[in-house]
Amino acid sequence: MKNTITIIALFITTIFYSQNHSITGKWKTIDDETGEAKSIIEIYEKSGKIYGKVIDILDATHKKDLCQDCSGEDENKPIMGLTVVKGLSKDGEEYNSGKILDPKNGRLYKCLIVLENNNKLKVRGYIGFSLLGRTQYWYRVK
Repeated sequence: MKNTITIIALFITTIFYSQNHSITGKWKTIDDETGEAKSIIEIYEKSGKIYGKVIDILDATHKKDLCQDCSGEDENKPIMGLTVVKGLSKDGEEYNSGKILDPKNGRLYKCLIVLENNNKLKVRGYIGFSLLGRTQYWYRVK
């Protein structure tokens, strides 16, 4: 009986542990220049790739803003609901080989995401190679 309870407890712990060590979920973005919370991004997996879309904009005056400087399919679309993380692949402990959109200027950058801990993401957008870019830290929404 004790063995059965121990096995069940280990199984449940393993399930919760594996769920918390994923980048999927809702994340609060923090502007690296101002330190202000900007939006909530939902990161999800689709066809083996990682994507993220804006599900909330925290400043009420910007909730209806359009991505005016975006090009292609994102041109003049509402930022709310816009997919900003596009097509990342898992590579060891990091996610890369995809793009991230900056709705402020409409530019797409190469993207690298690393799960720092269960509740903190390191998100780096860059041009060319990783040294030329910006890093933001996003925090899990509970």
